[in-house]
Amino acid sequence: MNTIPEILSKQKDFFKSQKTKDISYRLSLLKTLKQEIISNEQAVYEALKKDFKKPEFETFISEFGLVISELNLVIRSLKKWAKPKRVKSSMLTFPSQDYIYKEPYGNVLIIAPWNYPFLLAIEPLIMAIAAGNTVVLKPSELTKHTAQLITNIIQKVFPKTVAISVEGNAEIATELLTQKWDYIFFTGSVPVGKIVARAAANNLTPVTLELGGKSPCIIDETVNLKLVARRISWGKFLNAGQTCISADYIIIKSNIKDAFVEALKTEITKRYGVAPKESPDLPRIINKRNALRIADMLEDSQVIFGGDVDVENCYIAPTIIDTPNLDSKIMSDEIFGPVLPILTYNTAQDIENIIWNYEKPLALYVFSNHSAFVEQTIKKFNFGGGVVNDLLIHFGNHRLPFGGIGSSGMGAYHGKTGFDTFSHNKAISKRGNWSDPGVRYAPYKGKLELLKKMFKYFS
Repeated sequence: MNTIPEILSKQKDFFKSQKTKDISYRLSLLKTLKQEIISNEQAVYEALKKDFKKPEFETFISEFGLVISELNLVIRSLKKWAKPKRVKSSMLTFPSQDYIYKEPYGNVLIIAPWNYPFLLAIEPLIMAIAAGNTVVLKPSELTKHTAQLITNIIQKVFPKTVAISVEGNAEIATELLTQKWDYIFFTGSVPVGKIVARAAANNLTPVTLELGGKSPCIIDETVNLKLVARRISWGKFLNAGQTCISADYIIIKSNIKDAFVEALKTEITKRYGVAPKESPDLPRIINKRNALRIADMLEDSQVIFGGDVDVENCYIAPTIIDTPNLDSKIMSDEIFGPVLPILTYNTAQDIENIIWNYEKPLALYVFSNHSAFVEQTIKKFNFGGGVVNDLLIHFGNHRLPFGGIGSSGMGAYHGKTGFDTFSHNKAISKRGNWSDPGVRYAPYKGKLELLKKMFKYFS
């Protein structure tokens, strides 16, 4: 196995060969990747089940299916995306033809998380390759079976000079970050995101950070509580709540809180049974350390449903917490587990006091049939993206950019936005030779007023 500096050096040399700028070469790699992933469909299900008992259905809708969909989109669209775009020229540069060329950055580092370990490793890889870059991918060591599968797939599809998977712990990640990359793409926690940003700053490396935060879910009195409870029970407990855009807490109109809680209890029981630990449809927490972290959050909380904890087996039951204090453990950090605090409001000011108590979240959700309230909420608060009357579904539309703001991240991807993320927009003016107006040339005497008139006319 080559050292990390040797791997990067060989990728730099290969990038300079211009081979990755060949669209047909990129497409051949992506088509081969698609076939390899399809042939490993069952292996993907098995790896995620071994890593944290993720059901096949959830793996398909939240990982495998999204990857294949993204590959189909890129293979279908890449030639169009990569074509230089003609833009309107300026009369001040007459005569010229102006273009935007899509240029790969070069050598890209992708650091993937553990919560959706297949999707969030492979999707940025797809877009980085589509844009013409070379890639070093570090999958999460916490999902070792999925990481090994990703490594095997990449080894079969890509020359090491184009893409390689480097497995390892935090020490390997630290060594990777000491290298000089042309672009870094990181998905993970806010604290680690800050480390990545500092490392990137040392070399002035552009970076995309997909982080998280405490994403609120607001519910007003105009809704169908049974439907709301059904959708929240799906979106909150998918992947056992280990989703960066999961609803971290509820803010509900006080006069319907009790009815909502009862509806939510009914829905949770309907989905996972009276003994959720025995349900094949509820994944486990990724490891004991995270199970202990969530269990610690529950210690001083008023549990009104669930609350069962088995750290040894990385199990936390779907749990509802009643009106925690904003400075409590459960409200001090992103929960990232199947625990849902319920807070109440009576006025718009109440909502503001809660949401503005925290950093800008990755997502915000609002359940309401009152269009003015919805629009006011969307425009008032800063957040990465969101949904009206459901959870999570904005992630599934490749036409919508996905990314955070402030502490929840920077940059975005998905669909063409992902291709653009890994591409530099190179501005090119092609000047004609058949005319050469003399106003710009010295001597300047008597030309200033003419120049001002030109600016005023053409601006």
